[in-house]
Amino acid sequence: MQHEERLQIWIEQGNVNISQLFFHNYKSLGIKDLDAMLIMHMTAYKSEGNHFPTPNDFSSRMDLTENEVSMILQRLMQHGFIRIGQSEDQKGVLHEAFSLQPLWDRLVDHITLVRNKIEEETDKNAEGEIFTLFEQEFGRFLSPMECESITMWLDDDGHTAEIIRAALKEAVIAQKLSLRYIDRILFEWKKKNVKTLSDVERQTKSFRTVGTRTSQQPEKTVSVKRVPLYNWLEERD
Repeated sequence: MQHEERLQIWIEQGNVNISQLFFHNYKSLGIKDLDAMLIMHMTAYKSEGNHFPTPNDFSSRMDLTENEVSMILQRLMQHGFIRIGQSEDQKGVLHEAFSLQPLWDRLVDHITLVRNKIEEETDKNAEGEIFTLFEQEFGRFLSPMECESITMWLDDDGHTAEIIRAALKEAVIAQKLSLRYIDRILFEWKKKNVKTLSDVERQTKSFRTVGTRTSQQPEKTVSVKRVPLYNWLEERD
């Protein structure tokens, strides 16, 4: 048989597409290897137009008896991975079909749960580092009242660790290391809906641009070049 003929046979058989999510996570969902293999065969049958393969169909392709196939199908349905649905064709005839949609939904829910857990752990680590960062910048241990204030920024006011870190940075630049000053920064940012580091950058840049223009105005006395800073303790409309 020529190479072209071999390739043609391969192409004519078609391919079965199964998301990598399935291969990476079916074990985490409690799906056994044999169950996973049957699911792959079910997908293959569907691509061939057979939406409701029988235990005999599966048994003809797998090293399983019809009874073993039936047990696997029953287990998959009991665990909510597959379901049997009905559809009506143009002639009004009802047809049954296996649906893997419950499995795909479970996979997406599982991935979402895992990612949320990772994000929560990352946020907790970042929040824990905030206290250490404040002590480093203040050059001393924080008092219980100061720790409580930072905790309130996180829990009650809903500020993220990165926003609090940015506010601390502003206080360091302004050489005003006090929680009162930082609290005022956070208050102003919340009032202006500053929620991300990009928002912080735009906000501080706009204030410093105004400060730079003001410092460039001609003066009668000899001017001294200063770094434009924004005093967050001043009242603003």
